[in-house]
Amino acid sequence: MPEIIETTVYRLDELSDAAKEKARAWYRQAAFDHDWFEFVYDDFECICAIIGVDLKTVPVRLYGGGTRQKPCIWFSGFWSQGDGACFEGRYGYAKDAPRKIRDHAPKDGELHQIADALQAIQRRSFYQLDATVNHRDRYYHEYCMAISVERDSPTGQDMTADAEEIVIEALRDLARWLYRQLEREYDYLTSDDVVDEAITANAYTFTAAGLRFG
Repeated sequence: MPEIIETTVYRLDELSDAAKEKARAWYRQAAFDHDWFEFVYDDFECICAIIGVDLKTVPVRLYGGGTRQKPCIWFSGFWSQGDGACFEGRYGYAKDAPRKIRDHAPKDGELHQIADALQAIQRRSFYQLDATVNHRDRYYHEYCMAISVERDSPTGQDMTADAEEIVIEALRDLARWLYRQLEREYDYLTSDDVVDEAITANAYTFTAAGLRFG
């Protein structure tokens, strides 16, 4: 015969401290938004456009049909050696990048340094430097980016001795910057305060031991 079993369920604020930790662990593993990084990606796309990086895109299918262009940005994290972020695209001189990046992110010294370094080496090279960035290997960090730098000189002038190194390092610094933004965003969104707010807003209920109910 069928039986009716009654279970007492609790809101987060009604749980013991140990049960709250279990409830938070469930949320971080099972209910956390898988697209949490989209805001960071959107800002990174704006920054790339300012600095002169044209990100490569690939078409992805939408649930309702059709496609959209997705930028070639990847990351892995945030717990293992070798974690990081990388991207694919083309870099070329962008006019007034140092001023525009300060307007966009006035307090971000790391971005200022990247834009300044690229501006300085472009000036010395008569604004003729270009770079192609491709992902290689199966990992996702700045050293998985194969960066090829060229000088598009109408008279066939070679690059200065340090031009290639400066451009490559600046673009890798940009990937490092992206990874740090992703890590900060993840740490914030998975902090106890933000998780508690999300659990409460969604009215999730739990058993006395902190196991998700329903």
